[in-house]
Amino acid sequence: MHKSIEIDEKIFQDAVKFYGTIFNLPPLASKIYAYLLFDYEKVGITFDEFVEVLSASKSSVSTSISLLLNAELIVDHNKMDERKRYFFINDEYKKIRFEKIVQKMQAELKLLDDLDQFKKNHDDVYNERMEAYKVLLNKNIINIQESLNKL
Repeated sequence: MHKSIEIDEKIFQDAVKFYGTIFNLPPLASKIYAYLLFDYEKVGITFDEFVEVLSASKSSVSTSISLLLNAELIVDHNKMDERKRYFFINDEYKKIRFEKIVQKMQAELKLLDDLDQFKKNHDDVYNERMEAYKVLLNKNIINIQESLNKL
């Protein structure tokens, strides 16, 4: 079997399971993503290599690659003088992922503020806990944004 990259089977299986769950990916898409994690040299993996290494049909690999490209989890490039496409992990995805998390937390804060405006409830215990939760959200938003600036 031709392999341009070396993988560790256990780490590969752990990655397939982890990223399949985290990104809600079907099994083959998760395997493609996990396989690309081992491309440390950034040589890129071709469509044909995925078909061969993962023993999958061309249509299944094609569908999974499209899903990963649309989700911005991977990127593709053509090398000079070659028709083949090479696939890589999208290094920007870490940033994109946390930007999405920040957007969700900001949306939740806005919703909680809107609910507070509407509620007019004077349950001090509830209000204290809700304020503590909002502080937690705000601290995490600031922390993530500061860290994103370093990526």
